[in-house]
Amino acid sequence: MISFFNNLVYNFLISFGVILGASSFAGIGALINNQPPFKIMSDVAASIKIWAVIVALGGTFSSFEIIEQGIFKGEIKSVIKQIGYIIVALIGANLGYSFIKLIKWCSKIWIS
Repeated sequence: MISFFNNLVYNFLISFGVILGASSFAGIGALINNQPPFKIMSDVAASIKIWAVIVALGGTFSSFEIIEQGIFKGEIKSVIKQIGYIIVALIGANLGYSFIKLIKWCSKIWIS
């Protein structure tokens, strides 16, 4: 059985990895298409943050169903767990986006 804290780590790293992976491959595609890779990477990272959260939560809206059932049945513990999963996935996606912005910022320093 996977514990709550293990799931938090998985959700964080999955959402972080989705942002980094998609941005990296978009950067490779930009190089192939003779486009500015860091701009494309930043644009892709900004546009897929919500999708990274959805992927981390399992690709469905089961978290929201659990929250709804928890509210109506009074199971506060399950509601708090699901909110924790959502918040950690959001943090992972935003940190991934910030990391891509940092790479873009550092590229300006290195190129100058």
